[in-house]
Amino acid sequence: MLVEIAIGDAYGAGFEFSDRAKINAHNRGTHYIQHDLGIAAGCYTDDTQMSIALAERLLTDTSVTKANAADAFVLTFRRDPRQGYAKRFQALLESCDSGTVLLDTIHPFSTRNGAMMRAVPLGLIQDRAQLLIAAEQQASVTHQTPEGIVSAQLIALAAHELLYNQIPLTALPALLQDKIGFSIKTDWAGEVACDAVQTIHAVFTSLLRQRTLSQLLIDCIHHGGDVDSVAAVAVGLASLSAEYTNDLPSSLYDGLEQGAYGLAFLQNLDRQLAQHFSVNLGCNVCI
Repeated sequence: MLVEIAIGDAYGAGFEFSDRAKINAHNRGTHYIQHDLGIAAGCYTDDTQMSIALAERLLTDTSVTKANAADAFVLTFRRDPRQGYAKRFQALLESCDSGTVLLDTIHPFSTRNGAMMRAVPLGLIQDRAQLLIAAEQQASVTHQTPEGIVSAQLIALAAHELLYNQIPLTALPALLQDKIGFSIKTDWAGEVACDAVQTIHAVFTSLLRQRTLSQLLIDCIHHGGDVDSVAAVAVGLASLSAEYTNDLPSSLYDGLEQGAYGLAFLQNLDRQLAQHFSVNLGCNVCI
């Protein structure tokens, strides 16, 4: 799960808000390219790092609160500072030494997609009611808005249903509307702004029309715009679905960053989560 989130994120980072010519020329799903602002090819961004923060929190306690989520976000960033965050939020993380300071300083009223981009791991929470509370609490650290909270709950519940109930992909939008009251568009066309609602529509449009991870990855990037978030979430969700085949090339695994918090770390964290929650994380091994 986390490995696939990171692959979607790192691959998408090379195309984030890039022009259409670059997407058409290089979106082949075979290798990473450098971000236009200089993030090295194969390096993941805030989407993955904040997903890691929540995943590690779940290994300690599934009771996610604003306070412990904020602590997790600060700790995870400070041990491994990296690019990819919104400039103001990154500056804030660099100046904070605890979640308490973050909560005292931040103005958490964004309607952007930051709360949902990190929510896939919350699907591991077995109790639905607790899951929805956890999604709301972590969202409220940075995105205490209806859009921020609902988008995080949608992604967390989608991950839960794919993981524990093997719900058919085509049944997801109706179930999510029934449980959360949000109508998902599955025919999104055009670029995706850094916006929670647009990102939700783009994620589910791509997720429902593909059935292999390689084609899903290409499809997510083809939207244009904030495609690293679209790809991170969609590929993360797809890795939990029995309907998806993992045909990602070995070059995307081998090319993912190899540092202290790179591929081996992510693989080990996936193993810990799978054991802790007694679930199978990830679809088939790569071919």
